[in-house]
Amino acid sequence: MDRKKWKKPGWIAEFKTFAIKGNALSLAVGVIIGGGFSTITKSLTDDVIMPIASMFLGGVNFSDWKLTLPQWFGRAVDETGAPVVNTLNYGNFISAVINFLILALVVFWLVKALNKLMELGRKKKEEETPAPPEPSNEEKLLAEIRDLLKETK
Repeated sequence: MDRKKWKKPGWIAEFKTFAIKGNALSLAVGVIIGGGFSTITKSLTDDVIMPIASMFLGGVNFSDWKLTLPQWFGRAVDETGAPVVNTLNYGNFISAVINFLILALVVFWLVKALNKLMELGRKKKEEETPAPPEPSNEEKLLAEIRDLLKETK
């Protein structure tokens, strides 16, 4: 098959346009930075906030908070023969909720700060825009003549 006659399918060109567009690249960068930011907030929650909170709660570690579920149909065992214990780890859930709240609060502050900066930029742009010049005496006189002519009709 001659390479000059071969034409790319339309979806390849469409995908190339989509992928190179600024919106898709911005979204990809946002997802990557968001993943890193999530790791930081998880560390903040697990390594800083939770130890302080457990200090006020008498040294309780949230990850130790769990509820053992009953075995209804015999005892299950793992590969080594040890009994499997099913637990409901609600302490980890509490940590995840606190992590989410911190992340949402920080994102809220960032968006609020960015909106404030954009508002300041708009105000500066409005201030830089000069007011329209005052009409000259000739223009004022012509406007008066025009208004008088409209009244006489």
